[in-house]
Amino acid sequence: MVQAYILVQTDIGRASEVARAIMLIDGVTASDDVTGPYDVIVRAEAGSVDDLGKLILAKVQAVAGITRTLTCPVVTF
Repeated sequence: MVQAYILVQTDIGRASEVARAIMLIDGVTASDDVTGPYDVIVRAEAGSVDDLGKLILAKVQAVAGITRTLTCPVVTF
């Protein structure tokens, strides 16, 4: 299982709407509004790095109101 945090910037005033929409995506385990340089932080998981990439590109980035994402894979030792 591959997990990642996805840091999301949104259009002004759309963070809550974007967070709610992202939470409905299969593979997303958490989606929270935050303050700071990013507006929403998402936790997602998939079976492989390729599947995670597809989830982010095809589903998360397709949510209306998103202007930029930064994906931070979780590493375990």
